[in-house]
Amino acid sequence: MRIIAALLLLCVYSQAQFRASVPLVLAPITVTDSKGHYVDGITANDLILYDNNVPQTIQTDWTEYPISLVVAIQTSSNAGPVIDKLGGSGILFTDLLAASGGETSILSFSDHIIVQQDFTSEPDNVTHALQMLRKQGDGVRMLDALGAALSMLEKKRSARRRRIVLIVAEKRDRGSEASLSDIAERVQRLNATVYWLTFSPFLQPFTDKPKTMEDLKPEAERIKVPKCALCPAPDERAAPLDLGPGGLGYALGELFRLHKPDLSAIFPSATGGRSIGFLKKKALEDTVQRIAEEVHRQYILSFVPGKSEPGEFHTLRVAVRDRPELQTRTRAGYWAIP
Repeated sequence: MRIIAALLLLCVYSQAQFRASVPLVLAPITVTDSKGHYVDGITANDLILYDNNVPQTIQTDWTEYPISLVVAIQTSSNAGPVIDKLGGSGILFTDLLAASGGETSILSFSDHIIVQQDFTSEPDNVTHALQMLRKQGDGVRMLDALGAALSMLEKKRSARRRRIVLIVAEKRDRGSEASLSDIAERVQRLNATVYWLTFSPFLQPFTDKPKTMEDLKPEAERIKVPKCALCPAPDERAAPLDLGPGGLGYALGELFRLHKPDLSAIFPSATGGRSIGFLKKKALEDTVQRIAEEVHRQYILSFVPGKSEPGEFHTLRVAVRDRPELQTRTRAGYWAIP
């Protein structure tokens, strides 16, 4: 799988022109035993990191750096059920994923990119931002959204932090102005790790909880509890099932987009993250917890890359010295930058 991922990434980015410099290459390392349990207590002396099969001199001091997390959420017209599932997830992002010393921001994207909540360590602020998300537009500008997330991490946050972007979206872009090669360069230059939670717009409506007509009103207009016996009561009539855009034209458009790159596979593989699909709310919450556990059980290695031709792809692999029974996973590789 590592070779296939590397070849896929190489084909996608072969035309990229890199201009910036990367003083360090970061490699998040996940170590598990034969049963998939995380292995603690590994030291830098236990790990061997190979750059194009050449062992590197590595450092591990980045493991102590706090996390800056950007959660980028698709809010297009077919994402309504996903928005509903995210409403109570604020504490998962702040307390489990970003954790102690960490900070979380919320960004939404469709036809427009909107920062719903700037970096904060307060779970209530994040929960409020998630609960205020609403469907808007039909675009899926995920490359532009990833670019905006990277700008937030680069301009507002210290480089001495772990930079993580968690995207909740479909797999393929629709309507971005940014190019894949430019965003790939920026992700690498910032040593950001990308995680991706994917969903099916066709299946999500059938997993959404039943709604009433009161639920469809703007938050400020909803009647929570009647204030008096003669006051209006909540409208408890059942709301029609939200099937998203639907229609034959939409379905054909989705089929046409299948030829576009699967960004949910490309960026996590390139950066050492994961791409995980979900259907129901419980699966979404469990997935965030799984990612949080992985992030805080990883070994973050760094090394200074040697000189090579600009644009040359370097494959990375890691092994635990004298422990062949242990499994390791890291980013597929990186591109040499002049």
